[in-house]
Order: sequence, then structure tokens, then C-alpha cells
Amino acid sequence: MRGADIFTESLFTMRRLDDFVPDNHPLRPIRQMVNQALVKMDMLFTRMYEADIKGGRPSIAPEKLLRAMLLQVFYSIRSERQLMEQTQYNLLFRWFIGLSMDDAVWVPTVFTKNRERLIEHDAVIELFNEVLSIAHQQDLLSGEHFSVDGTLIQAWAGHKSFVRKDGSDDDGGNFKGESRSNETHASTTDADARLYRKGNTASELRYMGHTITDNHHGLVASAIVTTADGHAEREAAKVMIHDAKLAAKNAEAEITLGADKGYDAQEFIEACAAMNITPHVAQNTSGRRSAVPDAIASSEGYAISQQKRKLIEQGFGWAKTVGRIRQLMVRGLEKVDQLFVLTMAAYNLTRMRTLGQIRLQTS
Repeated sequence: MRGADIFTESLFTMRRLDDFVPDNHPLRPIRQMVNQALVKMDMLFTRMYEADIKGGRPSIAPEKLLRAMLLQVFYSIRSERQLMEQTQYNLLFRWFIGLSMDDAVWVPTVFTKNRERLIEHDAVIELFNEVLSIAHQQDLLSGEHFSVDGTLIQAWAGHKSFVRKDGSDDDGGNFKGESRSNETHASTTDADARLYRKGNTASELRYMGHTITDNHHGLVASAIVTTADGHAEREAAKVMIHDAKLAAKNAEAEITLGADKGYDAQEFIEACAAMNITPHVAQNTSGRRSAVPDAIASSEGYAISQQKRKLIEQGFGWAKTVGRIRQLMVRGLEKVDQLFVLTMAAYNLTRMRTLGQIRLQTS
């Protein structure tokens, strides 16, 4: 017998939001890890909002704000407006953020304004560090063997915004017949963006994102964004590997760093040696002599590092297809850096969830 097309809505419900989320949903272990990290950030949140004792309307809880920002990465949501719209009717989103069925969803502009406070106080970086701390506790990091690489991020600025710094007339954004460089020109919409090309790519206004990954499971151990230039990758690598060395459990342990041929430069190899780091950098012998000693390049550890360094591309691939770093819809080095770090924290969380499931299956 055909059923009737009738919609009957109950006035009340006795079910919780948690009842609507399947027990095996992939966001469950992620939310557990996120909450564990947020608890450790309580003192930071207190310092951020200590001025609230003077009165005023309550702000968005920073814990809920960070969970919402992570959802935006996990589900490839383009803008805060779309995120707020989906949170209005998506019970899964409400459950993950910590909103009840009856809670009002924030106005997009209010959400964006509160997000600025998180960026101002480096809350995203602190979240990344706490997630990494959980990975340490779960014994998912070697802490001694790393790989480094960089990727281009397209700036949220067009060619027509790239005009002369002295204010003289341009051709309205027409590149033909005119030489343009970062020394004489700058973007009027994003002053931190730089005109840059790499390999066979066209010249675009870009930033450069850098990560250093732990070779044990390919988790991102550090992430940073710089302006785009030919030396940015090696300079960022020095900073990140120095920080990784300071965080090593065993100060006497041998630290290795895998990298591609772009890092095969004498000054970089010497800088690694000065930090007592073994450079497992791919040798570049195309019409030149490699700066990497043959004794290192012939070692067994070098071969392993060259295999493991490919894991770093998985993080970049995930961040550009699932995340939003292919072209971030924010301007300015600081904001681009914060969203890049947030995306890498989200990548670590998804990978840690998967690794946890594998451990359960094999135990």
C-alpha cells in the first residue's frame, strides 16, 4: 500500500545531538583530540578575554570558534558565510562545534571579527602545537628524522592590482610591453604578495608555504608562510629544523633532514652542519658539483630519507584539494600564515585519526 506524503513534526524531542552522529563517524575521534587540545589552551583564552570583566556582550567562545574553523577546512567550505549557513541546518556541524539545536548561529561578520582576535593572539599556532603534543603522547613521532619542502600559494589579488610603487600611470593591468618586478611594483590589494614563478608555472602574485614533516608517519611538525622568493625555502627550512632540534627528546640524537634538489646549496648544507644536522638532501649534479658529501649520499639512512620525504607531498596535496591553501581568501602575510597553519593542524588530525584506527585493527 502506498504511503501518504504527510509531514508531521513533533513539538518536542527527547533526543540529544549526540544521538544523531553515528558511533563510527570519522569526526568523533577528531573532536576528542580537538577538545583535549583546547583544554590545554584555557590559560591563553583567559588572557585573550580578560578585558571582558569591564562589561559588554559575550563574545563567541574561542573553543567553538576554533572547532568551526576546523570544520571549514575539513569540508572545503569556501567562506564564513557558507559555514554559518550550513551550521544553521546541519546537526553534525552543530554537534562538532558545540551548539545545541536551539542555539542561534552567528552572523558571518561577527564570526570573522572574533576570528581576528584568535589570529592576533596566535591561538591557531597554539592549537597546532597542542595537536602535535598529542601526537607525541601517542608515540606517532620519531622526533629525529624529518623532511622539508615548500609549495606556492596563490594570493587573493589580481594582476591589475600590481602597479608601480611610485604611483605613476600603468596600462590598467596590461603586462604587454612592460617590465614589472617586485622592486618597482606592488599589489594595491595585498601588499605582502609577491610576483613569482617556479618551474613551468606562470608569474602570479603568490606566497610560499613551508612544512617540515616527521618521517615516522608523515605528520607535519612545523609550518610557516613566507613571501615568495628564490631563497625562502632554504631560509624557512633553517628556522623550522632548528626549532625541531630544540624540541627533540634526546639532545644527543642524530637529526636528519631530507629535501629535494632545490636545497642542494653550499650555504644550506653548511648551516645544517653547524646545527649538527645530517643533510639528506637530494644531490643536484646537473652541470655542477653537489654540496652534499658523497659519504652521506651513499649511506643507508640517506636512501630511507629520500623515500620518506615524498610523504610531505601528501600533506600539500590534501591541503590544496580538501583544504583551501591553493588560493586563500585572506590578504596579508599574517592571516595567510595562520590559515596555512590551521590547515596543517587539520591535516594532522585526520592522519592521526587514521593511524589510530589502524592501530585498533592490528591490536
